[in-house]
Parts: sequence; C-alpha cells; structure tokens
Amino acid sequence: MTRAKAEHRRSFLPDLVDRFGSEFPGLPGWRPGSAAHSIPIEVSNREGEYVLRAQLPGMEPESDIRVTVDDNLITVHADHAESQEDKEHSEFRYGSFRRTVRLPGTIRPDKVDASYTDGVLTVRAALLDRVEESEYSVPVKRGNDQGEA
Repeated sequence: MTRAKAEHRRSFLPDLVDRFGSEFPGLPGWRPGSAAHSIPIEVSNREGEYVLRAQLPGMEPESDIRVTVDDNLITVHADHAESQEDKEHSEFRYGSFRRTVRLPGTIRPDKVDASYTDGVLTVRAALLDRVEESEYSVPVKRGNDQGEA
C-alpha cells in the first residue's frame, strides 16, 4: 500500500502573513468572506421577487435572527452566543453579525417573507411602485424539513 505524500502549501506572501497574521489587512470597510462576523449571502431576482439567502448555521430563528427592511435595504441581524462547554479547538464564529443589502427599488413591506431552514435564512421581497420611507420588522419562522422555504 502506497501512502500519499502530504502536500504543504506555502503562501505567495509569506513575509506579509508572518507580519500581519493569517489575514492581509484590507481597505477600510472591506472584509473578505472568511473574516469573522461576516454573513455569506446570495441574492437573486426571480420573476420580480428578490430572494436573499444567508448562511447562519446554529441559530434559533425566533430569538437569534432579526430582519428589517427600510426603503430599499434589507438588513439581517444575528446573535450567536458561545456555549459554555470546554473546548480544545473551535473555528465557530460567535457574537453579533449584521449584513445589509441594497435592492434596486423600494421594498413592499406587505410582500416580505423570511424563513429559516437547515442553517439558511431565506428572505423574499417584492418592490413597490412608489416610494415610502419607513422601517419594518419581518418575522422569521422556521421552515419545514423538506427544504421548502
């Protein structure tokens, strides 16, 4: 039986990694997708309805997640408390998370739905024909186990 040789990858910029740690400092306001406290998202437009999906594993939708809409902005707020269990190593992210997405028009507050299934928050929003300026809270409910949001 032949054993595969372990592959060791070296950084293209080893001196910068040694000097600044594992993440290279970015521009003000810029955070890489792997940075702590970022929420990975995807946004799509399906037949005039915008769908925002956000990865938020390990959350309780009723208590940990809050979604607000204000004009053309959808903001996802989440809080993930660290367990008191003693750990030797953890790469889980704990704390407060927030992500705001700007849509190309004003969001219809009566046509926003948010659900959470298998660690993914799905927010569906339709746009208004006219401009209104108010902030609304969107309730987040648990989706069913068949993957339907």
